[in-house]
Amino acid sequence: MLTDLLAAGPPAAVTDELDRVLGIIAWLVTAAGVMGLLIVGFRMSLSLRSGDGRYHMTQFATVMGACVIGTTAGPIVQFLL
Repeated sequence: MLTDLLAAGPPAAVTDELDRVLGIIAWLVTAAGVMGLLIVGFRMSLSLRSGDGRYHMTQFATVMGACVIGTTAGPIVQFLL
């Protein structure tokens, strides 16, 4: 009986709402990633103009890592459901 209940999965109303929330979060993560890359690029261009452009690759890598984590979170959650 418990295995039948677990095999049935969540009701459709729950997954529809969860899909909507995941979609909104995915758009927010995309917007935050683009904004983060624009900010890092702007700061990098200002530093290169003044001759000090060595320290921004870690910031760029951090933003890109956050983008990868945010991008893969939605498909992982949908796979688990």
